[in-house]
Amino acid sequence: MFIDEVIIAVKAGDGGNGCLAFRREKFVPRGGPSGGDGGQGGDVILEASQHYNTLLHFRFNPEYTAERGRHGEGSKRTGRDGESTIVPVPVGTIVYNADTGEQLFDFTEPGQQFTVARGGRGGRGNARFATSTHQAPSEHEEGKPGELFRLRLELKLLADVALIGFPNAGKSTLISRLSAARPKIADYPFTTLEPNLGVVEAGDRTFVMADVPGLIEGAHEGHGLGMQFLRHIERTRLLVHLVDVSDFSGRDPAADFDVILDELKRFSEDVAAKPMIVVASKIDACQDPARIEAVREKAAQHDLRFYAISSATGQGIEELRFAIADRLPAPVPPVTLSIGS
Repeated sequence: MFIDEVIIAVKAGDGGNGCLAFRREKFVPRGGPSGGDGGQGGDVILEASQHYNTLLHFRFNPEYTAERGRHGEGSKRTGRDGESTIVPVPVGTIVYNADTGEQLFDFTEPGQQFTVARGGRGGRGNARFATSTHQAPSEHEEGKPGELFRLRLELKLLADVALIGFPNAGKSTLISRLSAARPKIADYPFTTLEPNLGVVEAGDRTFVMADVPGLIEGAHEGHGLGMQFLRHIERTRLLVHLVDVSDFSGRDPAADFDVILDELKRFSEDVAAKPMIVVASKIDACQDPARIEAVREKAAQHDLRFYAISSATGQGIEELRFAIADRLPAPVPPVTLSIGS
C-alpha cells in the first residue's frame, strides 16, 4: 500500500527532577546539601532512510515518544539523560507542523537528520542553590516537559523522470520495458493506482523513472487521482508525456495533449515549465498516420522533442532510452539551511 501523507504525534522526553538531599555521614554532623540535577530528556529525531519509499509504517504507529531523563540523586549525582528516539522517514519527505501548517524540514538526501522535538531540561538539585548565606537550601526544581507536536508528513518522490499522460496511455508498459520495474498492466483505465519507480540504464548512465497514475481533465482539482499524485512530479527533472495514438483508444490524441498541458499549468507553473519529451505510444495499433502527425505537430508548436514508440513490439524504445538520458538536465546542488532550535 502506497501512503504519501500521514499525521503523527511526537513527544520528547521530560527532564528529570532535581533531588533534595543532604549529606549524612559519620563524623560529618552538619553535611551540606547534596541533591544532584535531573537528566536531560531525550529528543525525537527524524532521519531520512533509503529503506523506506512510503509512509505506510506510520499508519500503524502514529505516536513516538523519547525517554525521559532520570531524576537526580544524593551525593550530587546527576540523573542519566534520556535516550533520543530516531524515527526513519523516506527520502523526499516534507515535515509540516500539523497545527500551524509551517514547513519545518525537507529531506532530500539519505542520512539527513532533523530534531523535531527537543527534550526537557533537567531540574536543578538543592546543591545548586547553596550560597555562603544559605547553606542548607531545600529548594529544588522539577524537570521541564519535553516538546510535544503534531506533524504532517508529506512524501514527494525523488525521481529524475516522470511518465505522465492519460490513463491507459502505456506508461506502465514503457517503464517495464526500460527498467526492472513490474507494475500491474491491464487494458483498462486507472490500472496504476500508485506510483512505480524503476532504475533505467542507458550505457554508462542511470536514472530513476516514475510511472505516475494517469491524469484526466480536472486533475488539478482532484478529479480522478489528480492532486493525490501530481505533487510527485514536482521534484522530477524531466517529464515524458505519453499520448495514446492507437485507433481503438476512442480519443483525439491532439486534444489529449492539450488537456494534460493545461492540467500541469493549472497545478503549478513551475511543473509546466519543466523540460519535456513528447512520445506517441502504441503506434503498432495505429493505422491512421494522421493521428501520429497531429501529436508531432503539437510537440513542434511547443518546441518539444518528439518520439514515436511501441512498447509491445519494442519499436523506438532504445532510441527513447538514450534520448531521455541525453535530455536530463544537470541536478541542482542541494541548499543547506540552518534550522534554529
